[in-house]
Amino acid sequence: MINLILLFPILAFIILSLFKKKFLNNLMINLYALIHFVVSMALCFNVDFLPMWKTCRFFAIDDTNKIFLAVMSIVFLAVAIYNNGYVQKETSLTKKLRHYTYMILFFVFSMTGAVLSSNLGITWVFIEGTTLASAYLIYFHKTKNSIEAAWKYVFICSIGIALAFVGIILMTIATGNLNSLFYSDLYHNAPLFNHFWLQLSFVFILFGIGTKMGLAPVHFWLPDAHAEAPTPISALLSAALLNSAFLMILNVFRVMVIAGCDGYARIMLLVMGLLSLFITAVFVYHINNYKRMLAYSSIENMGILAIGTALGGIGMLAAMIHLIGHSLIKASFFLTSGNILEIYGTKKIKAVTGLLKTDRKTGWLWIASFIGIAAFPPSVLFISEFLMVKTLFMQKHFIICAVFLLLLTIIIYGLGKSVVRMAFSSNKESELPNNAIKLSWTMYAPQVIMLILAFIIGIYMPLGLSQAVLMAVAGF
Repeated sequence: MINLILLFPILAFIILSLFKKKFLNNLMINLYALIHFVVSMALCFNVDFLPMWKTCRFFAIDDTNKIFLAVMSIVFLAVAIYNNGYVQKETSLTKKLRHYTYMILFFVFSMTGAVLSSNLGITWVFIEGTTLASAYLIYFHKTKNSIEAAWKYVFICSIGIALAFVGIILMTIATGNLNSLFYSDLYHNAPLFNHFWLQLSFVFILFGIGTKMGLAPVHFWLPDAHAEAPTPISALLSAALLNSAFLMILNVFRVMVIAGCDGYARIMLLVMGLLSLFITAVFVYHINNYKRMLAYSSIENMGILAIGTALGGIGMLAAMIHLIGHSLIKASFFLTSGNILEIYGTKKIKAVTGLLKTDRKTGWLWIASFIGIAAFPPSVLFISEFLMVKTLFMQKHFIICAVFLLLLTIIIYGLGKSVVRMAFSSNKESELPNNAIKLSWTMYAPQVIMLILAFIIGIYMPLGLSQAVLMAVAGF
């Protein structure tokens, strides 16, 4: 079944190239999203409806990556639905929209390959593929800022990918005569690895792939790219791409744990996690671009994932829950920001006033997304952050816990003041009538569904999901 979601984009490329019909653009994205969702859910629930179609050993589903695959699939389906309304207002030429479709298919294909890959080297190849695909998508509008953001993205991420490649070479040195980069082989033989070369390889891989994940201090591309990309792409970048990079780091971290030199790795993850929160807390007060504000929030949440991984145990469990919640809520937040951009025609926070009066549905989605990302109950992020604080107390990291809570409070206040101002302030400056712009229902429904999921999980986590999360963190 894995072959189906990996081969469909190739078939879609051929169809789009041969027929070149405008309606096929949305059709291929929607069809791929539906197939991706069905196959992903089947893989997660161990249902094989194509038993005769065998997958090569370079791709496999396991207890950890099934969480990442399921989250990516849900987000992609939501983005595909939203995209139907979004492209209706896009005045680009048919050829440009066809290229946009090509790159979305290639982007999701690359992220899927990175998540499902059972080989460290192949994962690296697919992570590089995400850079090539998403660079065009960031550049899509061809404004001065988008071109600058795309070049910065390519330059910084290419350096990161190169560092990760050096890390993989060092990993092969650490493995001795193993001559294999399959994760199963690495896990099985990890106790025999040379600790010096293994630790050195982790440094390069963490900083290299940490660039793609958006961890500070190698996060510099992220605010520009998320702010300038088309809205559906911003949602995919934040809720899917960053997770794909995190999974690669997680797989290498597991090797460190099995090899018995994880203490070194945990310190590095903890430092980069706290630094990511600090960077967000500093910059969130000086931002006048609401998409850029959401991008910094993504850096914060990637830092939280790194901290949870460093803590291990319940902290690792909290990180996995946080990943699910952040992906759903942040995708909703970015898609809602796209509605605001369509209505007001600007990304400036100060220029958006009276959102609730101008478009009540978008206004309440904006507020609900903030409640979710700020980890207020019933958001699932409340559970993850509560468990993380509990773990810090249990491990007697009292100073780190105080810093963690202080930085979160600063960030929540910084986000909150902008969200409240945009939603509740008077709209005298804009003077937009309530019926100024009509948005399609497809530009509201995905956010509603994702937020409902995030809030329901925050109140009641189904037994199947809780067991899947527990199995995903086993071995950390």
